[in-house]
Amino acid sequence: MQAIGFQQHLPITAANSLFTFETLIPAPKDHDLLVEVNAVAVNPVDVGVRQSGHTTLKKPKILGWDAVGIVKKVGKDVTLFKPGERVFYAGSFKRPGCNSQYQLVDERIVGHAPQKLLNAQAAAIPLTALTAWEALFEQLAIKPQNPQNNAAVILIINGAGGVGSMATQLAHWAGLKVIASASRPETISWTIKHGADLTVNHHRNLVTEVHDLGYKYVDYLLELNDLDGHWNEMAELIKPTGQIVSITENRQPIDLKKLTKKRAKFAWEWMFSKSYYQTADLLTQHQILEKVADLLNQGKLQSTLTKELSPINVANLKKAHQLVETNKMIGKVVVSNDDH
Repeated sequence: MQAIGFQQHLPITAANSLFTFETLIPAPKDHDLLVEVNAVAVNPVDVGVRQSGHTTLKKPKILGWDAVGIVKKVGKDVTLFKPGERVFYAGSFKRPGCNSQYQLVDERIVGHAPQKLLNAQAAAIPLTALTAWEALFEQLAIKPQNPQNNAAVILIINGAGGVGSMATQLAHWAGLKVIASASRPETISWTIKHGADLTVNHHRNLVTEVHDLGYKYVDYLLELNDLDGHWNEMAELIKPTGQIVSITENRQPIDLKKLTKKRAKFAWEWMFSKSYYQTADLLTQHQILEKVADLLNQGKLQSTLTKELSPINVANLKKAHQLVETNKMIGKVVVSNDDH
């Protein structure tokens, strides 16, 4: 089969930053599905893995952590899927990615693709939906559609990005009052369209911005961009006994003592944790994707696809990486083999 990967950590404009190569079609074992890939999304994690490092890899590494495709073969322990079914998933950080004709993926982190979405629309969803769902409903322990949520306020920092676009929708669906940060007219419009009740500008002082809306504190805080830059504001804005979750890492020490008197909680969210460590609750990612697909089919959630390139090849994947690297992407970019 053909695959696209890299061996050197080069600027995306370099000739060999990504290249096509031939490799064997893998055989499914145990809980594996062999999926024929039809569409893939490009996320910040793709850019981060490609950029981070200095050594030349012994063999090409295949990127890609969002895919839609058709199940071709299944391993001996598979019970959730059968050949011919259309699926979507975000894959594992430890296994070859989806930028290839075929990919192996554990059935327990795979969902049936939403029937009412095209391949590109569905490929934009898994990684961001899993991240947002786990952040909101596992790490922040929000109970979806609990009547008490109507009195709760969440601040989502970076509401127009991939995860933010799903998190605003899910928080709105859950019944929360959603404040999302956005700084340009187009991102403000996007976040409101995707479930934000109010917006603040993350290039200004967030404490002042939130106070100007009439809120001294927020019940929940979801940080999706620049933890270092916003930490002091977050610590001031979170209510006593409130909860904060972050998907971005700090580059300098953060002062957790700022949360002591408030008895506030802080947690990380990394969507790959369950598959990386093969945790006992691995199956919950299948369950989340099934629920997300149902919400998409009902029209209660919408795809965050904003840019589609076709077909899946080196040139289009490079274009997608360049778009993500601008850090100005609204929603998601997908590369597909569909010819509309």
